[in-house]
Amino acid sequence: MDGTAARNAANITHWTERCDLAAAFRWTARLDLHEAVANHFSLAVSEDGSEFLMNPNQRHFSRIRASELLHLDANDPEAMEKPGAPDPTAWGLHGAIHRHCPHARCVMHVHSIFATVLASLEDSRLPPIDQNCATFFDRYVIDEGYGGLAFESEGERCAALLSDPKVKVMIMGNHGVLVIGDTVADTFNRLYYFERAAETYIRALQTGQPLRVLSDEVAEKTARELEDYPGQADAHFGELRAVLDHEGSDYAS
Repeated sequence: MDGTAARNAANITHWTERCDLAAAFRWTARLDLHEAVANHFSLAVSEDGSEFLMNPNQRHFSRIRASELLHLDANDPEAMEKPGAPDPTAWGLHGAIHRHCPHARCVMHVHSIFATVLASLEDSRLPPIDQNCATFFDRYVIDEGYGGLAFESEGERCAALLSDPKVKVMIMGNHGVLVIGDTVADTFNRLYYFERAAETYIRALQTGQPLRVLSDEVAEKTARELEDYPGQADAHFGELRAVLDHEGSDYAS
């Protein structure tokens, strides 16, 4: 840890969480899963989930640093009136989720290509045609009621679709994808694998050949086995942070 990082760690609250979230922004940009400056990640830092960290308004994922993350209160009616206020759609969507869904500790919303293609189909279901797709069997919800940009009322409507803690992914019809989890590592791992699963499915459709779909029993068994697989998400994310550190990235500053 260099001198600046050490000072930040000593003086800024929730430093470990900030560094994790900043690393997730950097790696999401590297994988090109984001869209311009229009997407947002957030992480709850209070026991009830109402206080959360989020990316600053209009900042590219590839430049976000831990010290720059906003610390917001979902129950603060004046949040949008203060200096350095977040993007209004980010506040509408993430604020509503952290206000109503305490189980959603981390929330990642992107317009990644294959997930958005899936969300644009009349039938946006993700059939279990491989192990990655089976990961999400019976663990996502499809939002069929897109109503425009995610300002306050649209954010409230979306949050209501996440009331079941078993639902970890929202396929946002006509929009993109939103993933929730317990930690940054858990959520990023899920986001990564959902995009890979969506890509497999879309490319399989492009062949025009019949799909080999797993039975519900095997798909559910696979999903449970992957949920119980020890330390996979933490190991994945730890390696990504190790690469960033080796390269001398300033995300943790």
